Amino acid sequence: MNQLSEELSPYLRQHADNPVDWFPWGESAFQAAKDLNKPILLSVGYSACHWCHVMAHESFEDEATAAVMNELFVNVKVDREERPDVDAIYMAAVTAMTGHGGWPMTVFLTPDGAPFFAGTYFPPKAQGNRPSFKDVMEQVNRVWHERQADVLTQSKQIVAALKSSIELTSEAAPSSPHLGYPAKQALLDQAVSSLKARYDPAWGGFGMAPKFPQTMNLELLLRQYWHLGDTDLLHMVENSFDCMSSGGIYDHLGGGFARYSVDRQWLVPHFEKMLYDNALLARLALHLWQITHKPRYLQVLEETISYVLSELHHPAGGFYSAQDADSEGEEGKYYVWSASEFTHLATAALGGGSQGLDGEGQKLILPAGSQAANSQDSLAHDLAVATRWYGVTEEGNFESHNILWRPQRGDLLRPEKIETVRQALLEARSQRVPPGLDDKVLTEWNALMLSTLAEAAAATQNQSWLAAAVANAEFLCDNLKDPQGRWLRVWQDSQNSAHSPSGAGAAHSTRAAGGTETSAGAANFGRAGRARYLAYAADYAALLDAFTRVYEATGRKKWLTEACLVADQMLDLFWDSADGSLFTVGSDAEQLIVRAKDFMDNSQPSANSAACFGLLRLGSLTSNENYRQKAARILENSLETAEKAPSAFGHLLGALDFSLQTTQEIVISGDLPDLVNTIQQRYLPNSVLSWGEPTSFALWEGRQDTAAAYVCSFGVCQAPATTAAELEAALEAALTAS
Repeated sequence: MNQLSEELSPYLRQHADNPVDWFPWGESAFQAAKDLNKPILLSVGYSACHWCHVMAHESFEDEATAAVMNELFVNVKVDREERPDVDAIYMAAVTAMTGHGGWPMTVFLTPDGAPFFAGTYFPPKAQGNRPSFKDVMEQVNRVWHERQADVLTQSKQIVAALKSSIELTSEAAPSSPHLGYPAKQALLDQAVSSLKARYDPAWGGFGMAPKFPQTMNLELLLRQYWHLGDTDLLHMVENSFDCMSSGGIYDHLGGGFARYSVDRQWLVPHFEKMLYDNALLARLALHLWQITHKPRYLQVLEETISYVLSELHHPAGGFYSAQDADSEGEEGKYYVWSASEFTHLATAALGGGSQGLDGEGQKLILPAGSQAANSQDSLAHDLAVATRWYGVTEEGNFESHNILWRPQRGDLLRPEKIETVRQALLEARSQRVPPGLDDKVLTEWNALMLSTLAEAAAATQNQSWLAAAVANAEFLCDNLKDPQGRWLRVWQDSQNSAHSPSGAGAAHSTRAAGGTETSAGAANFGRAGRARYLAYAADYAALLDAFTRVYEATGRKKWLTEACLVADQMLDLFWDSADGSLFTVGSDAEQLIVRAKDFMDNSQPSANSAACFGLLRLGSLTSNENYRQKAARILENSLETAEKAPSAFGHLLGALDFSLQTTQEIVISGDLPDLVNTIQQRYLPNSVLSWGEPTSFALWEGRQDTAAAYVCSFGVCQAPATTAAELEAALEAALTAS
């Protein structure tokens, strides 16, 4: 019997009506496999994954295929976004066994959870060197029953290899971790050189196709530009962002970025939009605007945040996870246009109904020199400009349709008539069947967006953004903790769940550690919600940064207190004292076949790099040496590995940069909003700001009774400033001295 109908995950509920007897991840599935002596077929994906949908339609919805699955295996479905611990371990196995990874991920496990055969997407019929899904299942079944002893031996070897590769122990720790300042600075220089070598000067970004934004590497280059004044580094970042925000990866009608581009030019995206991508890309737009003051970066920032607040925003304050790539069963259908459709809508928007073009945008024959003819020529000109502006052609650029983009890269500020056309297209698009929405609220991704929103609100003085940031912070505190204060991973509105086809979300339950589920939200918002799964180190690390950013944006000490509570709980639950880094899962959580650690920065900051950065900043705000020492140990534990592949550790190297530079600790006491704004609007990557409500930390000693700004570095302070000009001078003196 399919057991997914009561799950929170929209992805799992998408499979609740499959004829497959799916189990969610849990002890009942493993016990069933042991009782029946069957392998486990583990399928991992996520709701916005196009090829996950393809395999679901081809295989999991097919009665004959499901019958084979049910007869031969215990079938387990996992949402990788809910259970990144499960995903990371078995993705490492897939990569080790096949040389590549991806989703959907298909792994065959022993009843003890050890992998012994793996792949990604399997088609219903053999294609080239790729066997059919049924052939794979039948072959795995034969091997299991005919050579089970060999399979068990092999699976133990695979687990041992996984332990040595992704579970860092004291024996695997760097042999000489205490790198001095010159070696650490040399590592940053090496990282910059590596990124320069991989940089694509024609289209920005790094490498060829497919292309991912790699925002953390671009942020690292911005930091180095800020220190060194190397304009080549700034050009690399600007060109990369200009090409991305001009390409089809950016939604030129509704704002927001798709996950990545399948081509070098950023033209054809995988159309899913993820919350974390938009959080990180909006932050990059903010920093570029702060450095260059170019309006196009502010426009992209505003449109991206507007997209998140309009399309991914729960009324109570949380942010949803993603929008799907598909609508009506077709990838990208919601976003693309035929040439005739574009012409018709643009013509109407430009006044073509009464100025000489017919309803299809075709030019009518009018007497030469007449007012109508002149109007017709003007309209034809405006239509041609709009067509060129969005790169629309008769043949199209995506399966005979057009993905809108800006062939004139970086020219994003729309003239009035282009804006009129954009509004008309956006209104027409709103009448289409929208992509599917993954409406689960993930702690880590919300925290990434919260950091961006708080920082952007402070820099731009946008009070509606600040209100949204505070509402999100309150939402997380109210809904993503269990009664003991332990943070949880995912929340879902039970009313939304109840309206899913499977009727999910109707029941509440309590589960063991590792799969904790609690009732939350109803008392606060008058609507039932459920939180589930013990939060991971990445959740805590992202929250730590988010709460410090909200504190700096609001001046309310409750958020600094919240950041300290998060940091202390994170170190208590995840810290490996032998090696000086964080495990992925807490000591109170379900222990899988490997207790892994997360160091590499991929599409999101790794748990250890985010924690390192957050602890360094929190240590500066609170003068807490324990936080700084823990961050230093993470760096010591990681840098030798980062030296081998620096471009895979962009956020960690940003933390290294923060640790090497002199931090400006800025305190503004009293009611001095102009001075607060003077700091908030600037790009100051190695500064922290304490203002508003006085705290009990050392930064505020002797400063509560005088309205002034203090700029300090390691206890050495500039003269107090009481005007914006004096503060600017004090800040420049501190930056020069550093």
